[in-house]
Amino acid sequence: MPSVAVANRDLKHLIERAESISAEVIDAEATAVDREGRWPERGLRALQEARLGGLVVPESAGGLGHGLFAVARICETLGRYCASTGLCFGMHCVGTAVIAAKVTADQQDRYLEPIVRGEHLTTLALSEPGTGSHFYMPEAALTRLDDHSYRLTGVKSFVTNGGHADSYVVSATGGETDAPAGHFSCVVVPASSEGLKWGSSWDGLGMRGNSSRTMEMDAVRVPQENLLGREGDQTWYVFQVVAPYFLVAMAGTYLGVAEAAFDEAKAHIQRRQHTHTGRALAQQPIVQQRLGAMWAQLERTRQLIYHAAREGDAGGANALLALLSAKAEVADCVVGVVNEAMNLCGGSAYRSGARLERCLRDGRAADVMAPTTDILRLWTGRALLEQPLLGD
Repeated sequence: MPSVAVANRDLKHLIERAESISAEVIDAEATAVDREGRWPERGLRALQEARLGGLVVPESAGGLGHGLFAVARICETLGRYCASTGLCFGMHCVGTAVIAAKVTADQQDRYLEPIVRGEHLTTLALSEPGTGSHFYMPEAALTRLDDHSYRLTGVKSFVTNGGHADSYVVSATGGETDAPAGHFSCVVVPASSEGLKWGSSWDGLGMRGNSSRTMEMDAVRVPQENLLGREGDQTWYVFQVVAPYFLVAMAGTYLGVAEAAFDEAKAHIQRRQHTHTGRALAQQPIVQQRLGAMWAQLERTRQLIYHAAREGDAGGANALLALLSAKAEVADCVVGVVNEAMNLCGGSAYRSGARLERCLRDGRAADVMAPTTDILRLWTGRALLEQPLLGD
């Protein structure tokens, strides 16, 4: 018999745990989260209490020791019920992975171990108003004050879990105007830091519960021991940690949204019957053909995401190509599947508050959430042609 610890680390067991929490807690408040633009606290706390917050924390630090594939599968599960919860949890995993990548003993004690215990939620703060989707070119400035601390000044935009996380993984330059793209540093900024200010609450078309807010940093003092890796170390982090974990978290979440839309369409077709003919909608050849095409699009996208995550975990030669393409493909998939689901469900799908209406609004964000689909396609082409990804 496997030990409890081994059972807790088993991915099948963890997916079942996430499914149970989703069905019992997350689904019950998903409509209110969307309608009120409410941060999905109950669902996230339930995930933390179930120790899923330590999903990507190494076993050596007491975590579950999983990687990209697990993040994709858990976010997929959550995304089927509430895209906002999937996104919020996914960004916690990304921030956790960045902290864990080159963690010091002190950082493990202050961040990773509380994360494992379900007492600490983190997130990523890279995007900025001026650089948009070019998240790898921060303008926020990190200046050394003395041998013990830095001063952090700048503005971050679209910070998921903004105002609710316990810490923020923040990118900043060292003030070198001629520094190459990707040459910046990352620090962990505690939520209680003096000089940290938040913009207005997020009021978006979709993903309405993710609390995607603007964060202003006015001469925030950051202890030197909060530096992740070395100064200017982020070229390595961007493509080895940030991009892979971010891409699979987003791809998994949007895959879940597409699955939810497909399930809604299938259920509608199976129960719908025309009274004037007595024939079930499921008996119509055109409907059968269109549902089959939807399934094929969904399944090929799922397999690409799973393949990309596995390749990333294994350090495969084509991992980067697969990871870049996974988020680009799921953006096409979720929009296409939701649109077709709405067509098949007819007027009932167009009601305000309908499940498909939420899927439509949530899924549309996949294209514009950085890195955008255009940038991902560009990077894929450059990688194939052995050109610098961060070129002009």
